[in-house]
Amino acid sequence: MVKYTIRRLIQALPTLFGITILSYLLMTAAPGGPVAALTFGQRITPQEREAMAARLGVNDPWPVQYLRWLLGDDWMRWDSDGDGVSDGSFLIPLDADGDGEPEPPGTRLGIIRGDFGTSFYARRPVLQVIVERIPATLELGLASLLVGLIVGVPIGIIAAVRRGGLFDNFTRIMAVIFNAVPIFWLGLILILIFGSMLGVLPMGSRCAPTLIGDCPPIYARLNYLLLPMLVLSTGGIAGYSRYMRTAMLDVIGQDYIRTAKAKGLRPRQVWFGHAARNALIPLATFLGPAITGLLGGAAITETIFSWPGLGRLAVAAVVQQDYPVVMAVVIMTSIATILGYLLSDILYAWIDPRIRFD
Repeated sequence: MVKYTIRRLIQALPTLFGITILSYLLMTAAPGGPVAALTFGQRITPQEREAMAARLGVNDPWPVQYLRWLLGDDWMRWDSDGDGVSDGSFLIPLDADGDGEPEPPGTRLGIIRGDFGTSFYARRPVLQVIVERIPATLELGLASLLVGLIVGVPIGIIAAVRRGGLFDNFTRIMAVIFNAVPIFWLGLILILIFGSMLGVLPMGSRCAPTLIGDCPPIYARLNYLLLPMLVLSTGGIAGYSRYMRTAMLDVIGQDYIRTAKAKGLRPRQVWFGHAARNALIPLATFLGPAITGLLGGAAITETIFSWPGLGRLAVAAVVQQDYPVVMAVVIMTSIATILGYLLSDILYAWIDPRIRFD
């Protein structure tokens, strides 16, 4: 298993680099640009625009920008006269801020060395901005995942055991409805009913505003978590219940299930103790990416409910064309996806002892 994991991680490196190249190309090809987003509605001269573009490092061709983002810019500079000051450059202009003075070497280290850059909009290190949003995203994503599993898996088992019955037909209809209803529409309807008309739940945000700016413990603000968690978990409940039902129908006809029944075991022991474990094997395909995908955030849900997570940050960064933040989110979600599929393979081997990778 260890050798298999290492081999998969090595094979994922070209995929990760390909994702970053394509993402950076698409991002820089979008109309407008960071300078236009930052100066929207302002009257500035063309010279000031050029100086701002040089200061942000977005006035070069996209391959040069990508190399600077990936590897930094200290390797691109050299000291031609030996006075200790970089006075030459292979690829990028030395005067990055337009003040007429050459910039010192090593102003950017690149993500290879852990430097994700500085946010154009927040003017803070990108890593600091993202770390502040991770707890909110994990809080919402983990709660939604647990609700989806705790509710969806038992529903699928019971629907398979009572195949063709009233419960089975009802859950199938509800699963189709939950899959068909757009998340943004469901979120807005719940806000309208429970937040505006009834006034029993908050209409958004993670907690009530405080003087210190920090939210209280989660048990003190469950009312803020309830609506976004419900919206985000509906798709999981529908998906897990349907896949679990299909897997259970394949399992309950096996010989060992009939043997367990013949031994006089109670139905609960047969369905949940013997059949459910083997039926969980197909579900592992979706569980792995779902667990690691928590870092990717839920952009639509977080935007509707003003939840301060990574998804909402990513949407704002795309609108503002904040290149460093967008690429940092791309890196995190790409790594999470790769690790998710690897985790699915590991879960396969853990659930089914017959599967071996060595």
